Amino acid sequence: MLAQPASRPRRARSKLLLRLAVTLLLVTLLCGVALFYPQHLLTIDSGPMKADVLVVLGGGENSERARYAVDLYRAGAAPQIICSGFGDAEANRNLLERAGVPAAAIHLENESHNTRENAQFTLPLLHRLGAKRVIIVTTWYHSRRALLSFRHYGPDLTFYSRPAYAGYPASAWQPQPIRGHVRGEYLKLLEHLIYYHISPL
Repeated sequence: MLAQPASRPRRARSKLLLRLAVTLLLVTLLCGVALFYPQHLLTIDSGPMKADVLVVLGGGENSERARYAVDLYRAGAAPQIICSGFGDAEANRNLLERAGVPAAAIHLENESHNTRENAQFTLPLLHRLGAKRVIIVTTWYHSRRALLSFRHYGPDLTFYSRPAYAGYPASAWQPQPIRGHVRGEYLKLLEHLIYYHISPL
């Protein structure tokens, strides 16, 4: 009977250690999946649809975002395009015009320096255009954070995601800095959650 009080703390410690081990294993597995299969965690693709405006975000590699916006415009996804991002907006507009998109269909938001500002600074222009349904065009690894940022700051509008898939397969990561972008995205998702209360889910 005297041994029972001592055995209870040991059982409690054993349960705690087991829980910690299981938690550590799950975190390790999740980190492995996140690093080796980011395509499934970071990509949001709403699929083919019609909207009022395409919003092309600056950044990416080799202008794949603007080039994909050209494809979507030609397919009739939306009649208007907003190019968002300091510096990149003008370059993307020029690419769109060279590809045959009418200048009157292109609008610029060229003050934003990050994804959060892309959303905040583009919203007034979307409202002036009378947009209700909006397609965000970015790169696949950026699509989750971009879409959730726009939904967070523009709850009165409906946002969709049609990402460009440049560098999507892991075999394409070596000649391009895709791996660095992928790792950075996880940190930025955490930053958006902590500082701006934008859930990554």
